[in-house]
Amino acid sequence: MSFSSLLKKITSIFDLIKFSHTLFSFPFAVMSAFLAAGGMPGLKQLLLILAALVTARSAAMSFNRLVDTSYDIHNPRTAYRVELQKKIGRGSVWVFTILCVMLFLACAWLLNQLAFSMAPLAILIIFGYSYTKRFTHFSHFVLGLALGLSPIGAWVGIQGTLTTTPFLLAFAVVLWTAGFDIIYACQDLEHDIKSGLHSIPKKLGIKGALVLSAVLHLFMVGVLLAVSLYTELGMMYMIGVGIVAALLVYEHALVRPKDLSKINTAFFTVNGIISVGLMGVTLLDIFVR
Repeated sequence: MSFSSLLKKITSIFDLIKFSHTLFSFPFAVMSAFLAAGGMPGLKQLLLILAALVTARSAAMSFNRLVDTSYDIHNPRTAYRVELQKKIGRGSVWVFTILCVMLFLACAWLLNQLAFSMAPLAILIIFGYSYTKRFTHFSHFVLGLALGLSPIGAWVGIQGTLTTTPFLLAFAVVLWTAGFDIIYACQDLEHDIKSGLHSIPKKLGIKGALVLSAVLHLFMVGVLLAVSLYTELGMMYMIGVGIVAALLVYEHALVRPKDLSKINTAFFTVNGIISVGLMGVTLLDIFVR
């Protein structure tokens, strides 16, 4: 295989797994790492944590594409994934998945013993998510748990121990992720009904799902405020949380039960700003206090 062909295949795989969406969990892991270190973490630790995050998330998404092929092909929104798999080759996607798992385990091992001990559980959770829509309406929360592992893993990677703060950050991620994933799932309601898949929009209807999503995001803001009680984060962080709350209000204003046309803006743009913005003010607070 020529270098150009290999590069094209890798680019296609990154497109398949929506590599850019790593942005959603990346900032919380960075926040957790800096809080655990009380400032700038060691460069080696930080790079290993980021590599572990990227490889774990990549493995989870490529695995999801492999096991969901029979469902994706019947969904107009996801049918392109099957075409991409054919272009790449399922064998290559499997190789990519296994390689990412091996690299994730290697990063955990290089960090510390607790990180390496927790790694198999993390793999079980992030792979298990792909099957949850087959039997439960609460798959959105499992996705939240999968992303919520990032601040816990980052904290463990720095300190080699666990305390309250990373679990609060993880809980905030669970609420945030479940909330925006419920919004995103509204556009798949008809497909879920036809395919026998489960989701909150299918269980509660779109109106009820959007209400639940708003409640989850309200609680997320409360948890973010609670983080300041267990850290030395001050006014700058609190202002950041206020901005997050305003952005969440804007996100929910974009989506109506009878108008889902702005879901992509709500899902990608607003949540990207929330995660990166909160990370920014948190790091700024840490370094100026």
